[in-house]
Amino acid sequence: MNDAGAAKHTIPVIDRMMDLLAALERRPNGVTIRELTAVLGLPRTTVYRIVNTLQGHDMVRRDDAGAYHLGRRLLKLASHVVASVSDIDLAAFAQPFLDKLSADLGEGTKLSVIDPEGILVLAASQGRREYALTVAPGQRMPIQAGAASKMLLAHLPPDELAAWLAKPLIAFTSKSITDPKRLMTELTRIRRLGWAQDRGENAPSIHAFAAPVFDRSGRLVAAISVPFLAGAEPSRMEEIRIAAIDAGRAMSEAMPV
Repeated sequence: MNDAGAAKHTIPVIDRMMDLLAALERRPNGVTIRELTAVLGLPRTTVYRIVNTLQGHDMVRRDDAGAYHLGRRLLKLASHVVASVSDIDLAAFAQPFLDKLSADLGEGTKLSVIDPEGILVLAASQGRREYALTVAPGQRMPIQAGAASKMLLAHLPPDELAAWLAKPLIAFTSKSITDPKRLMTELTRIRRLGWAQDRGENAPSIHAFAAPVFDRSGRLVAAISVPFLAGAEPSRMEEIRIAAIDAGRAMSEAMPV
C-alpha cells in the first residue's frame, strides 16, 4: 500500500494525539496549552480535549505551573517494549521468581533493567511483611544510587559505562557515590562478589541487596533486588542477601536457550 492509500486508513484524532505526545517528548520541561496550540496548529478546544483525555489515562500529567509533561503510564508501556527486545517477555518470565522471593522474605522485590534512559523497574512483587516497601513496575531509579543500579552498571561494556560515568552523578543522600573513580572501584567489587548492596544511597531509610540475572550466554539481562527498611538485624540482612542471590541464580538457570 502506498503512502496515499495508507493515509486513507488512519484515524485523524490518533494522528493528532501522537503529534501532541511528540511535542511533549521534545520539551522535557513541559508545554502549555497555548504552546501546544501554536505548535500543532489546532484549535485550543481540540488540544484541550486531547490533553484532558490523555491525562485521564495517565499518559500526560499537568504540573503546578500549568505545563504538560509525558505521564507515568508511558513508563509501564515502555517496560514491555524493553522486554520484547529479547526472545522472551522478561517481565512475565521473572514474575514467578519475584513472587516466590517476596513470599519467602515478606519483602517487596523487583526486577530492573538498564536502557538508554537509565534504570527501569521492569517487574515487581509486593511483600506481606509489616513495613514492607512498596515497589511498582515502570519506576525510574537513579543510575548509580541503589543496589540494582550498581549491579547493572557493573556489567556494562566499557564504552557504555564510560558514557554513563561522564554524566553528572547526583547525590541523593550522604551515602550516594558521586565520584566516578570511587564508583568504578565499587563496580569492580560488585563484579567480584556477585552481589550489590545499597546502604541508603537513594533514600536514607532504605537499604537493599541485588543479584545478577544472566542469560544462557552469560550476558547480564537484569538485576533482581530486595529493598528493605534500614535498621534490620545483621542476621536478617544476611537472609535477604542470600535469598536475592539464590533467586537470581534460579532465574538465570531457568532462562531458555
